[in-house]
Parts: sequence; C-alpha cells; structure tokens
Amino acid sequence: MSEPQLSVRSAKAKTLAHALSARTGLPINKVVEQALDRYDNELREQSAGTPLDALLELMAEGRRKAPAGMTSAHDDFYDEHGLPK
Repeated sequence: MSEPQLSVRSAKAKTLAHALSARTGLPINKVVEQALDRYDNELREQSAGTPLDALLELMAEGRRKAPAGMTSAHDDFYDEHGLPK
C-alpha cells in the first residue's frame, strides 16, 4: 500500500524543499515532515504562554492594526467641560 501524498503547488516551497534536501542529504518528504514538526512545536510553545501573555499579544496586535495617530481619548464624546455630549 502506498503512502498518502501531499501536493503543494508553490514554486517557493519546491525550491526551499529541494535546497534543504540537498543541504541535509534527507529526502524531500523528511525535510517537509521535520519542518512541519518544528513549526507545530513552535506554535504549541507560543500558545502555552500565560493568559497575560495572550492578552499582551492581543493588545499589541490591536495597536499594529490601528490607524496612525489614533488615540483612545474619546474626546468626540465629551464637551469642553468634560460632560457627555
């Protein structure tokens, strides 16, 4: 019985896989398996952080997505005396 196959249609992935195979002497399927294992482990380690780490990452992501110059002052909701409009 033959192994299940994975087909990735990406010139960059093909080039990287062949280059790594040549450098390591490993067959392409082993190079891809090792790369996916490493990526999986990296993601697991990242998600194993504390809840505070997750919150800080969400906050940082929100800051990156905010338009330049945006503040959280909400001045448009209040008049010159600090009262709600």
